[in-house]
Amino acid sequence: LITAMFRLGRAPILRLLSPGRGHPFATMVKAKMGQNEVDAKGGFARTAAGWRNKVEVGGEFPPEADRYHLYIALACPWAAGTLSVLFLKGLEGAISYSVTHPTWRRTRPDDENDTHAGWHFCAPGDPPVSNANGHGSFECDDALIPDSLNGAKCVRDLYELANDEVGKYSTPVLWDKKQKTIVNNESTEILRMLNDCFNDFAAHPEVDLYPDASQKEAEELNSFIYPTVNNGVYRCGFSQSQEAYEEALGELFSSLDRLEAHLASRRYLTGAAFTWLDLRLYHTLVRFDPVYHLYFKANLKRIQDYPNLLGFVRDVYQMDAIKKTTNMRHIKMHYYTSHAHLNPFGIIPGSNGPDLTVPSNREKLSSVLLEEH
Repeated sequence: LITAMFRLGRAPILRLLSPGRGHPFATMVKAKMGQNEVDAKGGFARTAAGWRNKVEVGGEFPPEADRYHLYIALACPWAAGTLSVLFLKGLEGAISYSVTHPTWRRTRPDDENDTHAGWHFCAPGDPPVSNANGHGSFECDDALIPDSLNGAKCVRDLYELANDEVGKYSTPVLWDKKQKTIVNNESTEILRMLNDCFNDFAAHPEVDLYPDASQKEAEELNSFIYPTVNNGVYRCGFSQSQEAYEEALGELFSSLDRLEAHLASRRYLTGAAFTWLDLRLYHTLVRFDPVYHLYFKANLKRIQDYPNLLGFVRDVYQMDAIKKTTNMRHIKMHYYTSHAHLNPFGIIPGSNGPDLTVPSNREKLSSVLLEEH
């Protein structure tokens, strides 16, 4: 057993049952939640993903049909993006997936000393869920898919089953059914693996979100989009000092202004082709007006105040695979009910943001670009 735990590329720990709980997934790792990741200045400091193995031919995790399972939360922008790629590539028949309930709740409710709250699994029609303070009644809808693979009650169970050492139980999780362990929990790396590694099993292998011609520009754009926009909204929302909040807020809206100008003459960020970078930006911007503007205090402007950014969001939303992975009910329910210290009673505001079904008319920008080249 000990030898089996020392697989290449992973740092295992021994799993010890707690006499007080006897929980089958219990470990010695101290659980933590995202909003508690704070630096010395009170700024949000995201913990790096702890599982970074690769699916690759000839490797420990080779590409195979029906070997891998994706655990996702539709509310989470990082996780929803991986499911978007799974649908864009047509991999539903090769990679199975589960969907968590959007409301975080206590993962070890029988242990008064363990206050961790996180993603958990319910089935459609299960009794409604309350927030960590016991308030609210949040339904178990038809979008939920419980964990029939491992029988986990929460995402934390999966990490502890895999002998995790980090203690941050995030989504997405790419799981290996054969070795019964986590392959990877870094969304950008899962995106790339879904794009590149499973074409033999994909209904749409021609879809490529990482075209060579635009990769250099995409990486250059991402160097400011990720820290100031994708992660920037969290830096605003989870700041614990005025200084950290104002710094994040200024950088966020400086970047949104820059992107508004950039998208005035381009349909997508790198030109006429939709890429992984557009997908990542979309999943942040679609949550902006209904959630981040109010809840994370990112309130200098709304996305609907930026004509080009709004058009971009509408354009991307109207792709079938993207629309399928944009669940506004889950998005709002998660944010407004999961952080009990920010919204104690779990009240969910009414607005869903701008109407995303309005035609964007941005396809004409693709024609202009093609004519210019």
